[in-house]
Amino acid sequence: MEFRQLEYFIAVVETGSISAASRRVHVAQPALTRQMRLLEDNVGTQLLDRHARGIRLTVAGRALYSEATRLLDERADIKARLLALGSGQTGKLSLGVTVTHLWLPEVAKLMGGYRGRYPQVALDVFPLLSGPQLERLQQGGLDAGILYLDEYTPQGIEARLLQRDHLLLAVPDTSRWACSPPTCLAALAEAEFVWGYRSISPVYYDRVVAHFSRLNFEPRVVQYGADNLTILSMVAAGLGVAIVPAASRCHPMPGICFIELEELTTCDMPLWLAWREGEGSPVLDNFIQMAVEIFR
Repeated sequence: MEFRQLEYFIAVVETGSISAASRRVHVAQPALTRQMRLLEDNVGTQLLDRHARGIRLTVAGRALYSEATRLLDERADIKARLLALGSGQTGKLSLGVTVTHLWLPEVAKLMGGYRGRYPQVALDVFPLLSGPQLERLQQGGLDAGILYLDEYTPQGIEARLLQRDHLLLAVPDTSRWACSPPTCLAALAEAEFVWGYRSISPVYYDRVVAHFSRLNFEPRVVQYGADNLTILSMVAAGLGVAIVPAASRCHPMPGICFIELEELTTCDMPLWLAWREGEGSPVLDNFIQMAVEIFR
């Protein structure tokens, strides 16, 4: 029994005659009659009672018509679902984003645009620092991540540069620095800094420390925060000043004054989109393509 024969059979039943069905399915009447005979031979029983005015279904024919329409509907549904999966129209994508960049306009546009274009794809977003993101990517816990990477991409990871960020100074808006901004890092030699732990974002940490080393500057760290959002909260509370990515300005944070320093703008902080090497899927490919379109 073939799907083609079932389609012919349904046409014969719904049009009421072989001749009308032949016009509907664009098959010559003798050929269509032969296919109905072959179908009956295949199932081993008569399906159609033929008479001068057309055809009438037997009991077996009525049962087959019901099952045939169900089977063809299921086949159409399976084909549609496979096509949607194959083109990335449905599925699931787990995405890591550094806490700092959750409010970056381009990231918000990317997530919103992807959801709008592919509403049947479940987009799971995890706010994670670069270190944990990279671990999850390598272990298969994430499909993609927006994070800091060095120019050297870790083994097993593919990445595409999204944009280049830099650093800036964050101070409490009640501090003297807010009213009279420093012009160089040397002016901050006695300032109390809030800093982050290296373990939570090694690439970011090492890049900042290396930049300060070239400038012969070492911040006087008195407080530590778990991530940039926590660090900025501590700055707003008056616990010290901090060096943070310029993207931090995108987050609404009362009590903070951001200051640009030339020595900080020269510290290149590249933001990357990363995924596991060889783990491409239509859903991921579509996300990467949209990221390329937005981060130009």
